[in-house]
Amino acid sequence: QLQLVESGGGLVQPGGSLRLSCAASGGTLGYYAIGWLRQVPGKEREGVACISGSGDSTRYTDSVKGRFTISRDNAMNTFYLQMNSLKPEDSAVYYCTPTVPGMMVPLYNYWGQGTQVTVSS
Repeated sequence: QLQLVESGGGLVQPGGSLRLSCAASGGTLGYYAIGWLRQVPGKEREGVACISGSGDSTRYTDSVKGRFTISRDNAMNTFYLQMNSLKPEDSAVYYCTPTVPGMMVPLYNYWGQGTQVTVSS
């Protein structure tokens, strides 16, 4: 059974950086588009970024363009989200999941535990 384990979150000051990782096990995701979504209490999950199976195509939600970079290592079945110039409004629980190709929309109902990102001074 597919398992997704997100890590790398934490408390960071505004303007700081974090690198999130998502390790997949129980199945290879090398051919799947992968996305990072985030959720704050009381709101629906929001798409942040997605990357094609080959890694040559990426998309970002407008609020993170130029600050976040999504990448993947298919050999390691691991996916990353580099977050720079963090803002308080980036605070959320971040999840990775297979997505519809080219869209920040979950393909299946596979979710890990997420990793908490808190941006605060």
